[in-house]
Amino acid sequence: MIANPITWPDGKKCAVAVTFDMDADSLVHIADPARAPKLVSATSMLRYGPEIAIPRILETYRRLEIRQTFFIPAWCAETHPGAVEAIAEAGHEVALHSYIHEHSYDLSRDAEAYLLSRSAAILEKVAGTRPRGWRAPMYSFSPASGELLVEAGFIYDSSLMGDDIPYLLDTPKGRLVELPTHWGTDDYPQYAQTPELDYAMPVRAPREAIANYTDEFEAHYAHGGMWVPVWHPFLTGRLTRWHHIEKMLETFRERDDVWFATLGEIADHTLSCQAAGTYAPRVCKVPFYDQPLSTMPLPKTGG
Repeated sequence: MIANPITWPDGKKCAVAVTFDMDADSLVHIADPARAPKLVSATSMLRYGPEIAIPRILETYRRLEIRQTFFIPAWCAETHPGAVEAIAEAGHEVALHSYIHEHSYDLSRDAEAYLLSRSAAILEKVAGTRPRGWRAPMYSFSPASGELLVEAGFIYDSSLMGDDIPYLLDTPKGRLVELPTHWGTDDYPQYAQTPELDYAMPVRAPREAIANYTDEFEAHYAHGGMWVPVWHPFLTGRLTRWHHIEKMLETFRERDDVWFATLGEIADHTLSCQAAGTYAPRVCKVPFYDQPLSTMPLPKTGG
């Protein structure tokens, strides 16, 4: 079913990168700056992520002996440095997720470039290494994002949804590895009941979410794909959900032919395969459009 399959290391059948976006309480400040100080309950829910969920997740990863990728806004790294330092000290990849969860496609090119540069420097200072990967908040990849990431020295992006395996983005400034994901592996549709943030979904039982995640994983396992969940500590990291998610990850870890890797490792592997001639990644030129289209044909007027 995958027309142009990639070969995974050591004969593994599929790649798995369980990624977390540690947004923390950036969400209240970007959603409603004036009211944010009053949103005490919402803030406590979001701070559950760095304060309670991150140590829990790291302990599971330690026990399963896997290293994974955490996407973190720079403001969150400054506000919750202990969580970021613990992630880095445990050997996990710390990647960039904006400054304070702003939407990239709402920014001017200059503003996006400035925030990207400033945020990368902040995250490097807190985590100890410069980020190599980026994910746009709410997948808000802008027409300028690709070329700005290349200019800033990033190796990969994980914001788009155009394939089941790694591919390349061809930008005006050079190429970037794209490590795609999809809403089907995101935990927001499963769990996000956040009325103060204008996002309210029917909260599903963990068994329902896990049935969805398992179906997604099994398809990638069967066809040589790349399973990339996009989860949030304040959602999936809560006690009941993580209790069941941990068991699911244990069953996947028991399979010797699954490659658990950071997204940085997957990007490096993709480029190595391309250089060796064992994989020719699909190339997708971005941006798709450089201006709005006239979508409604109208009759000519006049003589």
